[in-house]
Amino acid sequence: MTKHGRLVAAGSVVGLALMVAAPALAQEVNIYTSNPVQSIEAITEVARTAMPDVQLNAITGGSGVLLRRIESEADKVQADIFWSSSANTLGAFESLFESYDSPALAAIPEGLHYPGNRFLPTNVHVSVIMVNEDLLGDLPMPETWSDLADPVYQGKITVPDPANSSTGYTILWGARELLDEAAFQALAGNVVVTGSSSAVPRGVAMGEYPIGLTFEATAYAYIDGGQDELKLVYPSEGTFVTPEYLGLVAGAPAGDVACQAVDMLLSAEAQTALLVNGFRRPSRSDIEVSKYLALPELADVEVFAVDEAAAANEREPFLEMIRSIAGVAQ
Repeated sequence: MTKHGRLVAAGSVVGLALMVAAPALAQEVNIYTSNPVQSIEAITEVARTAMPDVQLNAITGGSGVLLRRIESEADKVQADIFWSSSANTLGAFESLFESYDSPALAAIPEGLHYPGNRFLPTNVHVSVIMVNEDLLGDLPMPETWSDLADPVYQGKITVPDPANSSTGYTILWGARELLDEAAFQALAGNVVVTGSSSAVPRGVAMGEYPIGLTFEATAYAYIDGGQDELKLVYPSEGTFVTPEYLGLVAGAPAGDVACQAVDMLLSAEAQTALLVNGFRRPSRSDIEVSKYLALPELADVEVFAVDEAAAANEREPFLEMIRSIAGVAQ
């Protein structure tokens, strides 16, 4: 039994007595999350059935911002769960989290597991080039990452700030690994860095930029909404796939109930709800994506493998380089 389990067991008799005397108050679990509203709402619906006596509180923001907040609260822990980000961003914050061997891991391929289960894989992101064909004009349709190094795209491409968004970090790091130095420098010089992950697909969908570098899930929401002028390009030389992880915060105030909430977030019901409502590819191997959405199966997408550990270890110098090259949205 975990430390949290012993604490809950020790108080279970008292809790039962109180339940007999009066209705139990809902236990609260604070989830710091970088996920969009539709994903949070989908999980809330699942939780109403799976954890009816538990109130989930969602505190939202960019992944980097929330992780630094958890770090600042280490002496007086407020968060129970962080949900979610890529390993290249989470690696620098390992000390803030504790390992948890969730039973749901049995349905998730070993290749997605984080060492020691310090973090747990919730879904898989695929990096895409999102294009608004109505805005592209005379610009050629990009088919590869190297195409984006062409000077004709300068100021026409937007990407999330890699310092605050695991989406931006994953994409720019992957491009640096895939391209030669000159091509990457040219691509980085063409992009405009914007504040958040959601701002990129929104900006392309609303006609602010013809091209956005983003994750498939956030871009597909606008296509699913009926914007036929929007296209997703899976670069032919390979794209970057990254599992997204949640973490159980060390010293989580909700104790064992926080572990139960982790199990719920990794369940087939939750991951199916996230796929249907938030377009997130499941980490579980028992859910078929094409049964629910008009997206390619992962097996049909050319993938370029990146070194997630190196991405985490070299985070600060890489961010400094991006700051010195890329433009910033006004």
